[in-house]
Amino acid sequence: MSERLQPGDTAPAFTLPDADGQQVSLADRRGRKVIVYFYPAALTPGCTKQACDFTDNLDFLAGHGYDVIGISPDKPEKLAKFREKEDLKVTLLGDPDKSVLTAYGAFGEKKLYGKTVTGVIRSTVILDEDGKVERALYNVKATGHVAKIIKDLGL
Repeated sequence: MSERLQPGDTAPAFTLPDADGQQVSLADRRGRKVIVYFYPAALTPGCTKQACDFTDNLDFLAGHGYDVIGISPDKPEKLAKFREKEDLKVTLLGDPDKSVLTAYGAFGEKKLYGKTVTGVIRSTVILDEDGKVERALYNVKATGHVAKIIKDLGL
């Protein structure tokens, strides 16, 4: 199982393809706070709810200096379908080899319906302007998570 990030850790660098196949790097966001959330699969009910919640709150979060990036193991083509179908505004990145998911502690063993399985651990990592971890939240719920982040950040 991969190590979970802790506040104060330097966030692992990444460059991944977005829904249009363009490369997006965390380094491009230097100087902005970034909410990176990890979800199991595009076009599934829980992940759709979470992505829509982030989209609905994107202007509010951006107004407080936060960019939002969603990362899943999906390929860009599936991310594009997800974005179009749900009219999503968040940046969606694909990590098919799960290297970034693993580096962030968002891939490994988890409980699913009472069984231990290996997969994506729904997680959110909040980074400061210098790329340091402010908060690392693991095993989060898809529903109500964005409201909780906003409340916890005091926005």
